[in-house]
Amino acid sequence: MISFENLTVRYGDTVALDGVAGRVADGEWLGVIGPNGAGKTTLLSAIARLLPYAGEIKVCGERAAGLSRRQLARMIAYVPQRPLLPPDMTVSDYVLLGRTAHIGYLRTETAADHRVCAAVISQLDLGAMARRPLRAMSGGELQRVVLARALAQEAPVLLLDEPTSALDLGRRMEALELVDEVRRERTLTVVSAIHDLTLAGQFADRLMLIAAGQIVAAGPTAQVLRDEVLTAHFGPGVQVMTTDTGDIAVISRRLARVRAPR
Repeated sequence: MISFENLTVRYGDTVALDGVAGRVADGEWLGVIGPNGAGKTTLLSAIARLLPYAGEIKVCGERAAGLSRRQLARMIAYVPQRPLLPPDMTVSDYVLLGRTAHIGYLRTETAADHRVCAAVISQLDLGAMARRPLRAMSGGELQRVVLARALAQEAPVLLLDEPTSALDLGRRMEALELVDEVRRERTLTVVSAIHDLTLAGQFADRLMLIAAGQIVAAGPTAQVLRDEVLTAHFGPGVQVMTTDTGDIAVISRRLARVRAPR
């Protein structure tokens, strides 16, 4: 579904991605992890062709560089960390923007476009808020609205850049469960950059660890989420634990002992 070879991205003299290569299979969820500034967002932005790159990216077997913006939008839905949210636009109108790639030039949305959006709004439990302006939504609600717009696009590939950054722990689980549910229903290919290593391991089929613009580890959760792999890039305070249910959890430990009060 997605492949990239010798992918290199530069910001001036800074190399953000340095000749990386990888593949994501149909229906797979790839979690992209790494420290701040590693190149996670750059990788997603390059796949979405939002910035210039060297090398080759293929989506659904097609060279991304040879696709028009409209063609690419029919293949890839991208949820950025900081989406543009017009404050006076209603939820329903914002979700309808996801249908842009399916609406012909000089034409307006059809009844079928409205049905797609209504179904997504209902699925994400946003029906009661459909006429509410975006400025009246909480951070967690806006996260769901942005996801609804992406799902209304009906693209086979979904790119998520920190999709749970504005949510509390419980809402994070709900949001990712929803993404996983839709992924299985539609056989979506999902690539998500996520800081929470525990959640990344719980939901992704496979993890890719990026550090300093290089892929330093890739594979199943248990292969990547190991002390000796993570501490080299996140520091010695990171510890991997296995719960009594067999889940892998990544925690942060204080390195300095706290002195007991006298």
